[in-house]
Amino acid sequence: MLQINDTIISFDLFDQYFVCNLTQCKGACCIEGEAGAPLKKDEISEIEDILPIIWNDLSEKARKLIDSQGVFYIDPEGEPVASIINGRECVFAYIDEEGNCKCVIEKAFHEGKTDFQKPISCHLYPIRVQRYNDFQAVNYNKWKICKCARVLGNELKIPLYQFLKEPLIRRFGADWYEQVDFFAKQTDLWQKG
Repeated sequence: MLQINDTIISFDLFDQYFVCNLTQCKGACCIEGEAGAPLKKDEISEIEDILPIIWNDLSEKARKLIDSQGVFYIDPEGEPVASIINGRECVFAYIDEEGNCKCVIEKAFHEGKTDFQKPISCHLYPIRVQRYNDFQAVNYNKWKICKCARVLGNELKIPLYQFLKEPLIRRFGADWYEQVDFFAKQTDLWQKG
């Protein structure tokens, strides 16, 4: 583990290769699983603010669920997470013309309709950040649906922390990322095997 400021970072970010392969997985992380994506409290209000912008891109099932439940619920650990349809599919998921599952929030962002890109937990995935009293744990959540991303990452030799540079900077800042990158390049973690 590496510590930078109040973060404890798993070496998996350095020695695991990963590059999302949407053509293979079709965005399964948006429709698989047992809980919604973790949300920060300020993200909930941002999502509620942009609902009129994304409303027409939501599925009918998503609109009905949001009308009855809202954009989030509280999970068994007491944390807010994005609402999901039938215990699986994120309410913000849609299928594009190639059959890939994507995010309506991110679609609106790329179309210049909002400044909110998407929840940071989604942007960081498969990295998960868990806050404790004195520190934040930054870990890799290895999931079978991402096997094709590990295969492609291994082919391209791109470590997880490099693939997720943009969201890591968004979450922790450029100085933090520079320290992570410096550490990786000073050790054999960056060039395993």
